[in-house]
Amino acid sequence: MIGLLVTGHANFGSGITSSVNLIAGEQEAYKYVDFLPTYSTEDLTVEITKALDELKDCEGVIIFTDLMGGTPFNVSAQLGHGKSNIRIVAGTNLPMLVEIAMSRKFMDDLDGLVESVLETGKEQVTKYEFKQVVQEASDDGI
Repeated sequence: MIGLLVTGHANFGSGITSSVNLIAGEQEAYKYVDFLPTYSTEDLTVEITKALDELKDCEGVIIFTDLMGGTPFNVSAQLGHGKSNIRIVAGTNLPMLVEIAMSRKFMDDLDGLVESVLETGKEQVTKYEFKQVVQEASDDGI
């Protein structure tokens, strides 16, 4: 199974994980690491390293981060550099995580999963358009 690690600023990891678990059920081979205000970059590195170690028996690991270029992303990129079984995704949203929680049970292609969740993430970012409903006057003028 492909392992999942979710990290981001403040309680991004634990918060979005709470939503994933509510929608898709408790996940196996899934870890999160929050980058708390009291953490240094070194603290975050230690926590992500621990989480990756707990996922070491997975066929691969996808690390989901909140912001490209942020500290959680940068630490993840540094730790994953040169490892052929780690992929990193930035700009994570809930639809992406729900999709992968469901599909990784049936799919073990690391790059295929990444491409699939990127497409889902893009498709789910949209705006809702309110349309004016024009009511026609009835024949009796009311």
